[in-house]
Amino acid sequence: MTRSFVLVGSSVAIACISGAPSLVHAAEPPVRCAPDNGGITLSPGFCATVFADNIGHARHLVVAPDGTVYVNTWSGVYYGNVPPLPGGFLVALKDADGDGRAEINQRFGDSAKQGSAGGTGIALYNGALFAEQNDKIIRYALSAGGPVPKGAPETILSGMPLTGDHFMHPFVIDGKGNLFVDMGSASNTCEKENRQPGSKGNDPCVEQETRGGTWRYDANKTGQKFSSKERYATGIRNGEGMSFDSAGRLYVTQHGRDQLPENWPALFKPDQGRELPAEVFVHLEEGADYGWPRCYFDGQQKKLVLAPEYGGDGGKAVGVCAQKRAPVAFFPAHWAPNDLLIYTGKVFPAAYRGGAFVAFHGSWNRAPGPQGGYNVVFQPMADGKTTGNYVTFADGFAGAEKAPGRATYRPSGLAMGPDGAIYIADDVSGRIWRVVYKSDSGVTQIAAAPAPKVAAPQAGAAARLPTPPGATAEQVALGDRIFHGQASGGTCAGCHGTDAKGTQVGANLAAGKWLWSDGSLNGLADTIRKGVTAPKQSIGGMPPLGGAQLSAADVNAVAAYVWAMGHPAK
Repeated sequence: MTRSFVLVGSSVAIACISGAPSLVHAAEPPVRCAPDNGGITLSPGFCATVFADNIGHARHLVVAPDGTVYVNTWSGVYYGNVPPLPGGFLVALKDADGDGRAEINQRFGDSAKQGSAGGTGIALYNGALFAEQNDKIIRYALSAGGPVPKGAPETILSGMPLTGDHFMHPFVIDGKGNLFVDMGSASNTCEKENRQPGSKGNDPCVEQETRGGTWRYDANKTGQKFSSKERYATGIRNGEGMSFDSAGRLYVTQHGRDQLPENWPALFKPDQGRELPAEVFVHLEEGADYGWPRCYFDGQQKKLVLAPEYGGDGGKAVGVCAQKRAPVAFFPAHWAPNDLLIYTGKVFPAAYRGGAFVAFHGSWNRAPGPQGGYNVVFQPMADGKTTGNYVTFADGFAGAEKAPGRATYRPSGLAMGPDGAIYIADDVSGRIWRVVYKSDSGVTQIAAAPAPKVAAPQAGAAARLPTPPGATAEQVALGDRIFHGQASGGTCAGCHGTDAKGTQVGANLAAGKWLWSDGSLNGLADTIRKGVTAPKQSIGGMPPLGGAQLSAADVNAVAAYVWAMGHPAK
């Protein structure tokens, strides 16, 4: 995100080179870190402080030349409609005494009472702060005398889509004022029935006229309206992370498509779904097509292949995908890359300069296998190309269990400060870490973070659950195993969470509130058999049987377990 400022008389200067930020001189950051790095592990030579905590669902962030960290937070259905913190959704944080923690913590902008749900995207350009708010990108003028803008914002862009599966709008701004904004897809693969087994893809995919790509606008101009004609590039399903390198090249991550085996069981085995498709990031260029929805990237074959919704045969057929733009790098499936930062600083060792940090929010669609991600990785790069394998740079965010309903923290935002430190945002509890390099460590080479030490999840929950009338304790126990992917290829915990309390893509089953039936065993079993095409509260649909190959006895067992979870023993 462009910073077009120069600090006169400071040891830090920021310059724009082809529209990308670059540190010309950088003072070494003070190395003051928490003994446990704020609960995470880091690559050798690095340490962290908890810069701020409990600020709400922190998404993306940006750091001003004076060190003020601006964060955009979010609320609404994606977070279960839990009431947000009082005040505006934008947060200004500043470390006033140099101890690595923010003493200044001020909220500003519209609040939920004023109709805002916050947003993801945020950037600095030409002395102003830009932020996503609902369907708009707004601009605040910044001035000396305090981190919080004093005047009302201006609307730069309005009318962005808010429906469907992906309704966030990350963006970046280059040195010329080009505003690049992502419009995530409304569907999984532009199929006729979203996320339903065997549903063919719409051809043509009219959705691509307004979704599934990057749009370009003018950051210097107010009152712009979203339309199809400003589309800059297409074929990107959900481009959460966006970052420039020192040469001005723009890179974008993509959340890959879901549910290959669940929707196409004749073509894909369950274990294939855990590893397909790979998560990717691409070099974004005007007019390019990166493949979605017709293609997905197979990390084992290292190529784009044809999606089953458009005639694919399980990974052999390539078809039109041969003409689509291949990615720069790829990572394990379903890790959910929520942000991307090309490191243009001079403080980290030379091996890290020009490389890419990627914040992985963490998977839900690797069930019945263990979930993955919930970390920050580093991908070495030089001159726009990868120069080696990625390593895990920061880990331990999830805590005891990598699962949407149980993770303690989930990385969602990345930013670099004027001193070369990087910041990591979490959107569960709203924690911000500040990560610095210890120059006296003697470590100059890239190495992976040590594995975190976590306690094993407690087992035996089914034994403490009540038995529904007309069912047996053995059915509840079997339903527990199926729900958690330990039998019959069950996928339930991926969407509903291992504690059944719901995630962004699946409803809360432990609240005793039933959305599709009367909550009886028969009603719950019927919902499991039929699936859910259009969810009422969560953002993800459910294929029949959850996409697993469940027998009638399995369905009854899962229904018994779900009933028991919704009727905890008193």
